[in-house]
Amino acid sequence: MIKNSIDVICAMTHLSLFELTSLIKSELEKNLEPSYWVIAEISEMRLNPKGHCYMELVDKEGQFVTTKIRANIWAYTYRNLSAWFESITKTPLQSGIKVLLNVQVQYHELYGMSLNIKDLDPNFTLGERARKRQEVIQKLQDEGIFDINKELALPTVPQRIAIISSETAAGYGDFKNQIEQNSRGYSFKTKLFQSLMQGDQAPSAMIAALHQIHAEIKAFDLVVIIRGGGSQVDLDCFDDYELASHIAQFPLPVITGIGHERDETIADLVANTQMKTPTAVAEFLISGIERYEGSLNEMAYRLEKSGKHLLQVSSYEIMNIGYALQASMKAIMHRSESGLAQKELRLNYAVQNLFKIENRKVDNFEVPLMKAKSQRLKEAEKKLDGLGKQLKLLDPASVLQRGYSITLINGKFISEEQEIQTGEELETITTKHRIKSTVKSANNE
Repeated sequence: MIKNSIDVICAMTHLSLFELTSLIKSELEKNLEPSYWVIAEISEMRLNPKGHCYMELVDKEGQFVTTKIRANIWAYTYRNLSAWFESITKTPLQSGIKVLLNVQVQYHELYGMSLNIKDLDPNFTLGERARKRQEVIQKLQDEGIFDINKELALPTVPQRIAIISSETAAGYGDFKNQIEQNSRGYSFKTKLFQSLMQGDQAPSAMIAALHQIHAEIKAFDLVVIIRGGGSQVDLDCFDDYELASHIAQFPLPVITGIGHERDETIADLVANTQMKTPTAVAEFLISGIERYEGSLNEMAYRLEKSGKHLLQVSSYEIMNIGYALQASMKAIMHRSESGLAQKELRLNYAVQNLFKIENRKVDNFEVPLMKAKSQRLKEAEKKLDGLGKQLKLLDPASVLQRGYSITLINGKFISEEQEIQTGEELETITTKHRIKSTVKSANNE
């Protein structure tokens, strides 16, 4: 049939564009099945005011788009299909998900080729998501990094918290209120590292936040990743391999509170600790400090109890030692007193004997000593008498009485070395006279 049509076209001299597009449309309608089940990824999706849904479907090899075509779902069909899809997958139809669609190929002379979506299979999307998820988990396990963050010990008192979240997220506000207004009055130091928390750009944004935390890693005890609830597709970013790999290998413990009660994301699985909600994360941190405080109080109680027991035992031991010492001291003092009395008697006896011996010695020396003393006194008196006579002869008065005189110069005796000068005054002393004269000439030899 197609060959015959081409033959007809070749036989014609020319066709208008409308005639050509009409021919294409006719041939497609004749040769294609009424519908096909097609696997594709929704790359773009929008609703117009009338409720019609317009999509762009793509096929990829890796990250590269190999095929692209427009598609639509008319309003009535879209309302039914979208509600059914969401009830099964717990996520709405939106861009970024892979779907199995029943489509009819359409060709319009003005708008070209497109697909009209008649039906879809939500179970395929569930299976596709599960397959991709399992591939990521298996890759992390094969690389040996799946449990690395889980092996890190949680800090005993986690008070310095790095938070990855969006400042406008309700979950972040819930976490801050719970942590700052805790009934125990515990103090926490928190710092927010802003990030997108859903969408295609969320994984790279959270990885960038982890890099920022790593740059000042000594300032924190652990990392929490929190956001409010959302649909399943909103959480698809937390199944990203690169994000999970960074969380698994991060050197601080990571706690997740992504806010989804039913399902676990891969980020939850590789994190050190996962909690269901941001509020649960805050309660977990508070309860950790509360447990530590309780253990300290218990330890203090045990120490106090042990201390009292030791003091009581020690007091008994000290009392017994005191009694023993007292008894020992009494015995020692008694023995010492007896010994001292004996020593005192012996000492008194020895002193008395010594006095007797010394008295006898004194008596034996007394008579010769008195004789020697008398003889020495007589000799001394005789010697003193001779010295007295000599002194009397040397007395100046005696010298003058024997006819001698004494001459003074300037009131002083004249020495042998002294030279007498003309004009000096001399004084001559005799027994009865004092004669003053002046030197007119002197021969100093």
